[in-house]
Amino acid sequence: MNILTADIGSTYTKLTAIDTVEKKILATSTAFTTIGTDVVEGFMSAYNKLEQRVGEFRYDELLCCSSAAGGLKMVSLGLVPELTAKAAKLAAASAGAKVVKTYAFELSQAEQNEIFEINPDLVLLCGGTDGGNKEVILANARRLCRVERPFTVIAAGNKSASFELEEIFRASGKPFVITENVMPEFNKLNIEPARQKIKELFISRIIKAKGLSRIQKMCKTDIIPTPLAVLNACELLSKGTKNVSGLGDLLAVDIGGATTDVYSICSGKPTLENVTLKGLPEPVSKRTVEGDLGMRYSLPSLVGELDMDTLSEELSIDKSIAIDWVTACTQNPDLLAEPGSWEQEIEELIARNAVKIAMERHAGTYQPVYTPFGQVFTLTGKDLSAVPFVIGIGGVIINARQPRYILEGAKLQPDDFMFAKPKDPDYLIDKRYIFASMGLLSSAYPDLALTLLKQEITKQ
Repeated sequence: MNILTADIGSTYTKLTAIDTVEKKILATSTAFTTIGTDVVEGFMSAYNKLEQRVGEFRYDELLCCSSAAGGLKMVSLGLVPELTAKAAKLAAASAGAKVVKTYAFELSQAEQNEIFEINPDLVLLCGGTDGGNKEVILANARRLCRVERPFTVIAAGNKSASFELEEIFRASGKPFVITENVMPEFNKLNIEPARQKIKELFISRIIKAKGLSRIQKMCKTDIIPTPLAVLNACELLSKGTKNVSGLGDLLAVDIGGATTDVYSICSGKPTLENVTLKGLPEPVSKRTVEGDLGMRYSLPSLVGELDMDTLSEELSIDKSIAIDWVTACTQNPDLLAEPGSWEQEIEELIARNAVKIAMERHAGTYQPVYTPFGQVFTLTGKDLSAVPFVIGIGGVIINARQPRYILEGAKLQPDDFMFAKPKDPDYLIDKRYIFASMGLLSSAYPDLALTLLKQEITKQ
């Protein structure tokens, strides 16, 4: 049978035609995502391009994921930053959400106003271990009910507060779902129930909000967030199946128009001696999303993280050239650099820095601690120094003259030794942009999806 997969991104819509009998990818195509009108227009444009390459193509099943308009925008709340606030963020990010802001302790009036301005699709409300503090989560629930925005609240905190939470939300009319605590015991994570609720609410709310309802009717299965499809593909490529072996530990960096996402599939255990772990245990499959590091919709904030004087000096160009290109891209998100141009060099250097910053936020950090018995270290987060593969995903990487140059932003450098980043990885790229497609395919055809991934991912 023929399967068509569609990844409707914030900038581009990517289609992949798959023949499951011949076990091959027939063709791929892309078109600009028509967020301003109807995403079906961009879908049909990409479909017409696909048929120009393979002739008439009739598919038996359509599988779809989407991060259109920046994806699933979320805010997460917890009790203390190092514990339930971090657990909330891990649950949201692993479900494919774009976590715009994380709050800890009791919300202030200013923070309540900020949530109104963010206007999130969902809010993940956590706080307190089971049987522990419940005053903060109840106070935050009341604050959220005063925010006059149409978001749904997922309450995943202290189970002892569940009855009062239900009363608060019902009285206010605020849509809500109550699920299991993301941290029922101290330092014990339980993010899967919250993750599942986020997936379900994506279907019920975001599909309609982003104008994807027509495409949903064309699919037999639910549309899922693109980052979740990519995470599924990363897990598949790392762990393998019963019949096809995987690659083992790996990292993937997906640079998009709105965000830069980092995925790590590894235990992240310390590689140094005399190390004490600090903070929550890290999940084997971890995703972080950086909503200020996109190459188009969040380009101004990305550039704000950089030193444009240094960037211009590195390229030996006038600073005004770089600033003019950034301005043009911000005003016209569909603008592409001409191959071999100064603009392409600017794009690739900015992308390299996006990888560097995103990786430093994703990786664990080592800190020296001096004791009466000598110096030891604490590790907060995952140690990625021994991870053997870094995979590049995204248009700026695929179309780069030197994809490796961009991905080397993930590598440990002498001046950033505190970050537990990869020391000597091999670099691979998703040349035909099929990672999300294979994540979709893996639900029904895991062996085929893994085989195609291993065929398509190319070494640099």
